[in-house]
Amino acid sequence: MKLKTIAFFIALLFSGSSYLRAQVFKNSDLKITPLYDHCWVVETSDMTTMYIVEGKDKALLIDTGTHCDSLDQVVRRITQKPLYVVITHAHGDHDGNIRFFRDIYMHPADTVLMDGSYKGKIHFVKEGDVFDLGGKKIEVLFTPAHTPGSIVLLDRQAKSCFSGDAFGSGQVWLQLRPNLPMQTYVNSCNKMIAVMDNGIDSIYCGHYPYTKSALDKEYIISMKNIASALINGNESNIEPYPVKVSIGCDNPMIATEGKAAIVFDPEHIK
Repeated sequence: MKLKTIAFFIALLFSGSSYLRAQVFKNSDLKITPLYDHCWVVETSDMTTMYIVEGKDKALLIDTGTHCDSLDQVVRRITQKPLYVVITHAHGDHDGNIRFFRDIYMHPADTVLMDGSYKGKIHFVKEGDVFDLGGKKIEVLFTPAHTPGSIVLLDRQAKSCFSGDAFGSGQVWLQLRPNLPMQTYVNSCNKMIAVMDNGIDSIYCGHYPYTKSALDKEYIISMKNIASALINGNESNIEPYPVKVSIGCDNPMIATEGKAAIVFDPEHIK
């Protein structure tokens, strides 16, 4: 049995298999491992996450992390196919390396968060747009609240999706400027629940190292429950949130239900 195993990996090595390359690639900035068939998770040293999805003809990079040297060359260790680069939202820990790419795709509502330093071409996406990779299609779902232009990317064939920070890694930050009404988040949760009722069962978030697994529909339901309770003024499990960021409010609070949590600005619930 051991000889068969050795022979299998030797065959992979000489075939140039991306599977084997992905198993072993790691540097000081990140590590890359297979997530499911023709999909890889890229976990960075500062706990951010990218995903690479490959079809027969093209590949797609979801987000670009914060500080990753020569990210374009790193991605080429996994796939040599023509590449789409899609940003789930325009925060620095998700679009920090867009400079390595000549073209990116994002929702136009998040351009208010950009500083104008990117010199490449920005292609705008909207709900329902599809990236056809050849034998695999990735669909755009518009889910604002964390940012005005947050999107989720659906891989219906794999019954999976990639949420960026729209639904968080156990918690979602809604205390950041520009603040959107809490009802916006309820609406996005309803949209996500409807998608999960129609074939999607796994949510891979924008900070995968914190979860090491997919989120499920019950998590989204808990998030919706928290947001609805905050709107109605009957959420009881609330306490001050200890982390403050430059684009956030002065006195953030956190509300929890089970493994789900929302960080929010008490001055901007409605």
